Amino acid sequence: MTPVRRKKAAGDRPVEILLIEDIPDDARRTIRALRRGSDPCRVRVVEDGEQALSLLRARAYRPDLILLDWYLPKKAGREVLDEIKSDPELRMVPIVVLTTSDRQEDVAAAYDRHANSFVTKPVDAAQFGRAMKLIEIFWKGRTGGSVGVPASASSKRKGLR
Repeated sequence: MTPVRRKKAAGDRPVEILLIEDIPDDARRTIRALRRGSDPCRVRVVEDGEQALSLLRARAYRPDLILLDWYLPKKAGREVLDEIKSDPELRMVPIVVLTTSDRQEDVAAAYDRHANSFVTKPVDAAQFGRAMKLIEIFWKGRTGGSVGVPASASSKRKGLR
């Protein structure tokens, strides 16, 4: 687990984020961007879909938000998304697909599988930081007792794609 440490008010629980990312540089860049956010969070990183599903099925860890790469080794993001959303105990965890892809087929497939949002990873560091800020805004409304409320597909229209 890679903790992202920030000052927090007494009694506040950090947001638990599961980052499913196979490229170490992308994982570090994502964690760096999350560190710049205003909300405290803890990030656990796994490198493939099989590891993610094993962790989630063990029931010992339940994230508030999942950041899911679409192209993963061993088990692709679309398969991971299918399995999480078909599990009654996991389906309400919000999932943001965070990937380099901007293919319309991938966007449509993610929303068809009930992803809560689809974010294309920008190459530019400043744009990446802005994308992560949008993700923070996304989760912010889900940490006060409403973590399990799925976002509508309209999040794409609100700039989260």
